[in-house]
Amino acid sequence: MASTSITEPAVTVAPAVHDDDLATPSADAQRAHEDRQRRRESLLRIVVPAVVVGALLLLWEWTVRANNIPHYILPAPSLILKTLFDNWDTLSSALWFTVRLTLLALAAAIVGGVLLAIAFALFKWVEIGLFPIAVILQVTPIIAIAPLILIYVSSTTAALLLCAWIVAFFPILSNTVVGLKSADSNLRDLFQLYKASPWQTFRYLLAPSALPYFMAGLKIAGGLSLIGAVVAEFTAGTAGKETGLASRILESSFRTEIPMMFAALLLVSLLGIVIFIVFAALSRLVLGHWHESEMRRER
Repeated sequence: MASTSITEPAVTVAPAVHDDDLATPSADAQRAHEDRQRRRESLLRIVVPAVVVGALLLLWEWTVRANNIPHYILPAPSLILKTLFDNWDTLSSALWFTVRLTLLALAAAIVGGVLLAIAFALFKWVEIGLFPIAVILQVTPIIAIAPLILIYVSSTTAALLLCAWIVAFFPILSNTVVGLKSADSNLRDLFQLYKASPWQTFRYLLAPSALPYFMAGLKIAGGLSLIGAVVAEFTAGTAGKETGLASRILESSFRTEIPMMFAALLLVSLLGIVIFIVFAALSRLVLGHWHESEMRRER
């Protein structure tokens, strides 16, 4: 009986394909897409407001020219810019005075607010005794307190600084106190279990917990310190070289120099915008890599 041989067909074994090899191109494409999306979003955040503001300025310019509105009623944006450049020597010195007053008041508010917030968080009796006074200073309008401060404080600059400090102080204090008290109770128990010192508890638990709240208060206090400086100077009615932008606005209103008023007001607004942008960027830098409030979310 003849033997029959069966030849099995050759089977080609394909090389093993790992999940990482399949995921790598997709992951790279996803990251590239996210980068493009972030760049597009960042560009839109700049372009869209710039277009809107530019359109409003063009409409303002056209309205003034088309209706022949006198400059002492409503100056055109082009005239405001011309006035700003023509009077830059006067306005720049006033701008520097306002910047210095605002930053000094904000620095004093940060130091005083943070130290008092730590005392509130560590010693209950300090909070019970002093927090009502801080609330009274906050709820009383600064324009009502400023005349008394100007009477009792001999130096006008010191009086203006004190007024601006009062306005900027409470957001720092309140937000920092809330942040210090918001630390996880389970983590507090863990620190006590491992017999952490008060400094270790503050350094590794309370301070990181309070930092997001402090940054939020800082963004609020930055604008309020500028408002306090301007309002205090309005109330003081000071005049001379060592004065700020509020005095330039008052002087211009007395002389009916409306373009000069708008030029000084433009500098005040730009200063407030710069303060907000700086502190928003600082908050993103400090919190962006670990806190949800500033981390970029995938969309």
